[in-house]
Amino acid sequence: MVEWWFYVVAIFAAALLVNGVPHFINGISGRQFPTAFSGGPGTLDTPLRNVLWGSSNLIVGGFLLWLIRDGLSNAVLLIELVVLGVAFAALLGDAFGNPERFGRKR
Repeated sequence: MVEWWFYVVAIFAAALLVNGVPHFINGISGRQFPTAFSGGPGTLDTPLRNVLWGSSNLIVGGFLLWLIRDGLSNAVLLIELVVLGVAFAALLGDAFGNPERFGRKR
Protein backbone atom coordinates (compact mmCIF):
# COMPACT_ATOMS: atom_id res chain seq x y z
CA MET A 1 0.00 0.00 0.00
CA VAL A 2 1.32 3.40 -1.00
CA GLU A 3 1.08 6.28 1.45
CA TRP A 4 -1.28 9.09 0.40
CA TRP A 5 1.44 11.72 0.52
CA PHE A 6 3.46 9.84 -2.13
CA TYR A 7 0.94 11.07 -4.69
CA VAL A 8 1.30 14.69 -3.57
CA VAL A 9 5.10 14.46 -3.65
CA ALA A 10 4.91 12.88 -7.12
CA ILE A 11 3.14 15.99 -8.44
CA PHE A 12 5.94 18.27 -7.30
CA ALA A 13 8.66 15.84 -8.40
CA ALA A 14 7.23 15.68 -11.92
CA ALA A 15 6.86 19.46 -12.13
CA LEU A 16 10.40 20.14 -10.94
CA LEU A 17 12.02 17.51 -13.15
CA VAL A 18 10.19 18.69 -16.28
CA ASN A 19 10.90 22.36 -15.49
CA GLY A 20 14.59 21.72 -14.89
CA VAL A 21 15.28 20.27 -18.33
CA PRO A 22 14.75 23.35 -20.58
CA HIS A 23 16.57 25.66 -18.18
CA PHE A 24 19.55 23.34 -17.88
CA ILE A 25 19.71 22.61 -21.64
CA ASN A 26 19.50 26.30 -22.60
CA GLY A 27 22.04 27.20 -19.95
CA ILE A 28 24.65 24.67 -21.02
CA SER A 29 24.03 25.64 -24.65
CA GLY A 30 24.92 29.23 -23.81
CA ARG A 31 21.48 30.63 -24.68
CA GLN A 32 19.51 33.10 -22.62
CA PHE A 33 16.19 31.82 -21.33
CA PRO A 34 13.59 33.26 -18.92
CA THR A 35 13.72 32.12 -15.31
CA ALA A 36 11.69 32.97 -12.24
CA PHE A 37 14.29 35.65 -11.47
CA SER A 38 14.51 37.31 -14.90
CA GLY A 39 12.21 40.20 -14.10
CA GLY A 40 8.88 39.31 -15.69
CA PRO A 41 7.53 38.61 -19.16
CA GLY A 42 9.76 39.55 -22.05
CA THR A 43 13.04 39.34 -20.15
CA LEU A 44 15.68 36.67 -20.44
CA ASP A 45 18.21 35.46 -17.93
CA THR A 46 21.87 34.53 -18.28
CA PRO A 47 23.03 31.02 -19.20
CA LEU A 48 24.79 30.68 -15.83
CA ARG A 49 21.62 31.43 -13.89
CA ASN A 50 19.71 28.99 -16.10
CA VAL A 51 22.22 26.23 -15.37
CA LEU A 52 21.92 26.92 -11.65
CA TRP A 53 18.11 27.13 -11.77
CA GLY A 54 17.77 24.00 -13.90
CA SER A 55 20.24 22.07 -11.76
CA SER A 56 18.47 23.01 -8.56
CA ASN A 57 15.13 21.91 -10.05
CA LEU A 58 16.62 18.59 -11.12
CA ILE A 59 18.29 18.01 -7.75
CA VAL A 60 15.16 18.79 -5.73
CA GLY A 61 12.98 16.73 -8.10
CA GLY A 62 15.40 13.82 -7.81
CA PHE A 63 15.38 14.13 -4.03
CA LEU A 64 11.58 14.03 -4.03
CA LEU A 65 11.68 10.88 -6.16
CA TRP A 66 14.15 9.41 -3.69
CA LEU A 67 11.69 10.16 -0.87
CA ILE A 68 8.98 8.11 -2.56
CA ARG A 69 11.30 5.38 -3.87
CA ASP A 70 9.40 2.66 -1.99
CA GLY A 71 6.19 3.54 -3.83
CA LEU A 72 7.71 3.61 -7.32
CA SER A 73 6.88 -0.08 -7.73
CA ASN A 74 3.18 0.87 -7.62
CA ALA A 75 1.76 1.09 -11.16
CA VAL A 76 -0.73 3.84 -10.25
CA LEU A 77 2.03 6.09 -8.92
CA LEU A 78 4.20 5.49 -11.99
CA ILE A 79 1.29 6.27 -14.29
CA GLU A 80 0.68 9.48 -12.33
CA LEU A 81 4.32 10.50 -12.74
CA VAL A 82 4.31 9.84 -16.47
CA VAL A 83 0.97 11.58 -17.11
CA LEU A 84 1.95 14.60 -15.01
CA GLY A 85 5.36 14.78 -16.70
CA VAL A 86 3.80 14.78 -20.15
CA ALA A 87 1.15 17.32 -19.07
CA PHE A 88 3.73 19.68 -17.58
CA ALA A 89 5.96 19.31 -20.66
CA ALA A 90 3.02 20.10 -22.96
CA LEU A 91 2.11 23.12 -20.86
CA LEU A 92 5.67 24.45 -20.93
CA GLY A 93 5.97 23.71 -24.65
CA ASP A 94 2.81 25.66 -25.34
CA ALA A 95 3.87 28.55 -23.13
CA PHE A 96 7.33 28.90 -24.69
CA GLY A 97 6.16 28.00 -28.20
CA ASN A 98 3.71 30.92 -28.25
CA PRO A 99 5.58 33.75 -26.51
CA GLU A 100 3.25 36.41 -27.93
CA ARG A 101 0.53 35.26 -25.52
CA PHE A 102 2.72 36.24 -22.60
CA GLY A 103 3.97 39.55 -23.97
CA ARG A 104 7.38 38.20 -25.04
CA LYS A 105 8.89 38.59 -28.48
CA ARG A 106 10.96 35.92 -30.17
